[in-house]
Amino acid sequence: MSPSFLFDPPSDEEIEHSEIEDEEENNEEEEESEPELESEEEGEEGEEGEEGEEPKEPKVSKKKTQSPWDFTKYSESVAEEHARRSTTSVDDKIYAVRQRSKPVVALPDSDEDNSSSDSEPDKQEDYRPEEEDEEEGNAGDNKSFFAPSEGTSFNADSFLQLNLSRPLLRACETLGYSKPTPIQAACIPLALTGRDICGSAITGSGKTAAFALPTLERLLFRPKRMHAIRVLILTPTRELAAQVHSMIEKLAQFTDIRCCLIVGGLSTKVQEAALRSMPDIVVATPGRMIDHLRNSMSVDLDDLSVLILDEADRLLELGFNAEIQELVRVCPKKRQTMLFSATMTEEVDDLIKLSLSKPLRLSADPSAKRPASLTEEVVRIRRMREVNQEAVLLAMCTKTFTSKVIIFSGTKQAAHRLRIIFGLAGLKAAELHGNLTQAQRLEALEQFRKQQVDFLVATDVAARGLDIIGVQTVINFACPRDLTSYVHRVGRTARAGRAGSAVTFVTDNDRSLLKSIAKRAGSKLKSRIVAEQSILKWSQVIEQMEDQVSEVLQEEREERILRKAEMEATKAENMIAHREEIFSRPKRTWFVTEKEKKLSAKAAKASMDKENGSSGKEVMSAQQAEDLKMKEKRKREREKNLPRKKRRKLEAAREMLEDEEQDHKPVKGKGADEIEKGGMSLVDLAYRRAKAVKATKRALDSGKIVKKPQKKSNNKKSSSSRKPSSRTEEMRELFQTDMKDKKPKSRGPGVGKKANKSFKSKSRYKRK
Repeated sequence: MSPSFLFDPPSDEEIEHSEIEDEEENNEEEEESEPELESEEEGEEGEEGEEGEEPKEPKVSKKKTQSPWDFTKYSESVAEEHARRSTTSVDDKIYAVRQRSKPVVALPDSDEDNSSSDSEPDKQEDYRPEEEDEEEGNAGDNKSFFAPSEGTSFNADSFLQLNLSRPLLRACETLGYSKPTPIQAACIPLALTGRDICGSAITGSGKTAAFALPTLERLLFRPKRMHAIRVLILTPTRELAAQVHSMIEKLAQFTDIRCCLIVGGLSTKVQEAALRSMPDIVVATPGRMIDHLRNSMSVDLDDLSVLILDEADRLLELGFNAEIQELVRVCPKKRQTMLFSATMTEEVDDLIKLSLSKPLRLSADPSAKRPASLTEEVVRIRRMREVNQEAVLLAMCTKTFTSKVIIFSGTKQAAHRLRIIFGLAGLKAAELHGNLTQAQRLEALEQFRKQQVDFLVATDVAARGLDIIGVQTVINFACPRDLTSYVHRVGRTARAGRAGSAVTFVTDNDRSLLKSIAKRAGSKLKSRIVAEQSILKWSQVIEQMEDQVSEVLQEEREERILRKAEMEATKAENMIAHREEIFSRPKRTWFVTEKEKKLSAKAAKASMDKENGSSGKEVMSAQQAEDLKMKEKRKREREKNLPRKKRRKLEAAREMLEDEEQDHKPVKGKGADEIEKGGMSLVDLAYRRAKAVKATKRALDSGKIVKKPQKKSNNKKSSSSRKPSSRTEEMRELFQTDMKDKKPKSRGPGVGKKANKSFKSKSRYKRK
């Protein structure tokens, strides 16, 4: 695909300027000799280094490398937020509760010297599956959709071989990147040509730089006099968006390319101003980006050239699918689209919706491949021992895994409870989930990255894409829902050749996932058995902590209520003081309302039940429900433009259909069989007749219909009892009946008296 913006050669001034900066930095950094932390690529090069890079190694080691991640710069500090909102942190509440409450019994750590049973180490055995099922995956033939990628090279000795400009090479050297990873070596040359790419590689293989470097290289040759949004990068979570934005800013630090972050939880006005300045790259989450496209002035994607979906398989799931379709509809047709994920979807139908043009399938390694340096373990939680799951976790975190641990919980409430229990137990921990403010979420990541806390208790928000160097252990306190989620969770450790371990708590309900994990890990899967004495002691400690946990939760609940009352009061004051200004603003529109969110969540839950085999009914997706709703809305709009008579006929017909559907619902009992066979019971017939009489009476009382005088006739009665066989016979009978009613009655010879019910007026008689 040809690129949508023109390529202009860089000016001589820029080249000279970059050369001067290179010389100055080289002179300054020759004097520095401080050792720095190795980056991901350096660690990988240490194991798989080549002899051809020996002359450059001393030069790289002298360079002062930068960390590509910085989370705290995107929002205010948590201390400032608490001061502004008049609230206190969880650590302050835990400290106050511990001061007021009685001290708990001595922790297991203090008794380890006295009791020999408590010093018993955990047992580690080879996992032996109870049942071995051979499953064969039948993958569809997708060769017709993807373009052939023969001749693609996944090896490169240095970034110089990838045809990158000097500012980007200098940024890679500053960050410590010396040798491209396989996905980078394969993706960068092809992305520079403007081809659509579906790339997948193992977690921690540098996929962010794989799409950021070719994008920045193309932007170096953009028409600089015309400012426009040329690149849009979409991510499923806010933290991943902040990480991608931080990486792009570090890679573009020696260029004039501008990047902007658009996520929820941050100031909308600041983001509007940033979008109006037309940055070259926008890193966003789908919901907030649609919000700005609908409600912010002078924000559009008319000049977009590159669309990138990071963690594409998550963005194509039911929760994000409708939003992605909306953004794809707004983007220009002629663009470059790149998808990246460690577990790239193979569903061609989902990829076709993104309007890809013969994409290249780049797979640096199998999607479910495990890192060679990863140790995988399982802890079996039997059915009667599930109440002691928290005690098992604390026993492991105090004896075996004591630092740089990410603990994945199933729900936000469970993650917050674990955070409180860890704090009461004297362990340094931070939490990351959706109930926190954006400042608290980013500070939790920064504290864990800087090793100010030893444990990060998180939900699946932290499962995808986050690259925190030095994570030693991942503990799945709540078992992931499928193998894809397991691969992404475990991928937070053992990145770029480093060692790491993953421990998964498996209950009796998770046997299917356990088989998948065992099949993936093979003979390297271990089974960990935690010492029974340690579990019993921690169970007693947690039982004594329950009152303190309840006290902390109660304080948070009261604080939340006060905060909500203050917000309502402030809102009322603003409505009174600035009423005219507020009502003069245009009304904000939303892509998905709360009702539609509930419908989408219900559809997602039903589809999951269908996949698990618990429900056999057909489930309507959120997109289908939205299409049906729009179709019904357009139908209503057309009916509004019809004449009044036709509109009333349509409404009456619709009401009759609704009544018939309600009457024909299956009824439990004896009448149900009769309705299914096509007949109708006497009770139902009487109910329908009574309902019709009641509706007619109501219409007469309201004046909607006028009752006409009817003449009693035996012929009419007999004809009504006989049901016509067709529409023609029915019209003939009605015509004959009307003619009989209008025909004058014949009177006898001696009868000169007229009928009392004559239609002639009294004035007629007076004239005679």
